[in-house]
Amino acid sequence: MAQQTAQVTAPVAIDAVHGFRYQVTDVARTAAFYTERLGFTLEFQQLPAFASVSLGGVDIFLSGPGASGSRPMPNGERQEPGGWNRLVLKVADLPASIAALEVAGVTFRNAMEVGPSGRQIQIEDPDGNLIELFEPTARS
Repeated sequence: MAQQTAQVTAPVAIDAVHGFRYQVTDVARTAAFYTERLGFTLEFQQLPAFASVSLGGVDIFLSGPGASGSRPMPNGERQEPGGWNRLVLKVADLPASIAALEVAGVTFRNAMEVGPSGRQIQIEDPDGNLIELFEPTARS
């Protein structure tokens, strides 16, 4: 039996994380959610297809049905909002953040969870894309 050796190749040269892309159905509505409810800054928009919002050096690209980043795959599969992958946003006071977002009518996927490294909760943007709010445990 011949022994096979794995070929080692160099990793792709990645310069930086450019941002996150979320598929959305209404770009203006979802950009307003991120700016008005979560404190993001609107960086660019070309309605109705696309908007970019940012917070702390991280960009989220909101791609509507007409955006190049939303086109169907070669096999015809459509890119849709939602799922379980998520952006994690660090907050200083999770219970206060939850209370403010409840008043604002934000949709929650779960109740606050507590773990060894902090506490978290999952919320949805208007298209069902998941966002996690995370408050790290204070370390001595």
